[in-house]
Amino acid sequence: MFADRRDAGQRLLRQLPDLDPRGTVILALPRGGLPVADVIAEAVGAPLDIALVRKVGLPGQPELALAAVTNGEAARITVNEDVARMAGFDDAQIRTLAERELPEIRRRRKAYLGGRAPVPLAGRRVVVVDDGIATGATMRAALRLVREAGAARVIAAVPVGPPDTIAALERDCDAVICLQSPAAFGSVGLHYRIFDQVSDATVTEILERHAHRRPTAEDPDSPR
Repeated sequence: MFADRRDAGQRLLRQLPDLDPRGTVILALPRGGLPVADVIAEAVGAPLDIALVRKVGLPGQPELALAAVTNGEAARITVNEDVARMAGFDDAQIRTLAERELPEIRRRRKAYLGGRAPVPLAGRRVVVVDDGIATGATMRAALRLVREAGAARVIAAVPVGPPDTIAALERDCDAVICLQSPAAFGSVGLHYRIFDQVSDATVTEILERHAHRRPTAEDPDSPR
């Protein structure tokens, strides 16, 4: 069991490969992934940014991910096919639900980044961090977004997740680092002693503290 998200970040850091800060970006899934990624980015000395992805919860069971939506150049929906089949939702119904999440993505972009441009990912090693995964829909959406941005190498790093979900993630990245993968998974929060909600203020504070490392243009020394 992890003491809290910072403890999880410290343990993840010990399992990551050696990372050159000049060619690496640490990308967190807000909000819970930020305290985990904060530890890693600080130790590596690499820029910290966020992947703005929203879970599309199953109506009546909002904690169960039907899909996830990202809002990059255009909205992209990653469907959790098993849940969609079980619930009997077609593509049109899922898109309608997903579009309801786009205003929150826009709100978070403005609140968290304060007009700062995203850190360039093309040609860089990108470590995508969350505090844990259950269905994996949100992480898969983030990994695909990073791939589309032209990252040279993509690593998913999470403290905990169920075995089948972790195995499925390997199709969407170059490496998956998961510290614990119990068969009797339950939920992410069950694997932490302290699993309090991360506030918008905390996310903003962490990102502002790392803002001095955000490149303004693509680094020509980044790996290709």
